[in-house]
Amino acid sequence: MDLPAVDLITELDAYSPRTPAEAADVARVRALAAAGDPWSRSAPVHVTGSALVVHPPTGRVLLRWHERMGGWLHVGGHVDPGDAGPFAAARREGHEETGLDDLTAWPDPSRPHLVHVVVVPVPAGGDEPAHEHADLRYALATARPDDVVPESPAAPLRWVPLAGAFEAVGHDNLRDTLGRVAALLDP
Repeated sequence: MDLPAVDLITELDAYSPRTPAEAADVARVRALAAAGDPWSRSAPVHVTGSALVVHPPTGRVLLRWHERMGGWLHVGGHVDPGDAGPFAAARREGHEETGLDDLTAWPDPSRPHLVHVVVVPVPAGGDEPAHEHADLRYALATARPDDVVPESPAAPLRWVPLAGAFEAVGHDNLRDTLGRVAALLDP
């Protein structure tokens, strides 16, 4: 199901940050949007879209090894030309990184659910200097978890029960995202 594009400011207006740190990150994203092109990879901070992929019947989440970051993370990446915003980027990247072609917004397939807004550091790599991602994180669901195919041997995937995911990830901001998704799985 293709969902309509949502203006970044409109999406942020509908979102309620849960902590003072997240409110500060939302304010930074608003400033990026007000300044012009929040997606520009040449800027020292730019907006990205990512998602935690869940299989609701089993309560598992999908983690992807990210070599540059040296740890198990969620899926996602840059908003490319033609993407209808960060949710579209998260879903496109989710498909590219996992091979899952049935990823839908979750818990309501009719609208994206913004779970977390966080600005995270990204180390230098190749010809790219250190920078920051202003990451808008969503929840995506699949009905076919066994169809996962990693995009490369260097980016393995693993389904993990939520408790195991908290132990596997090395970033507190991702543990926060996991906690928010856990609340959606067990209301």
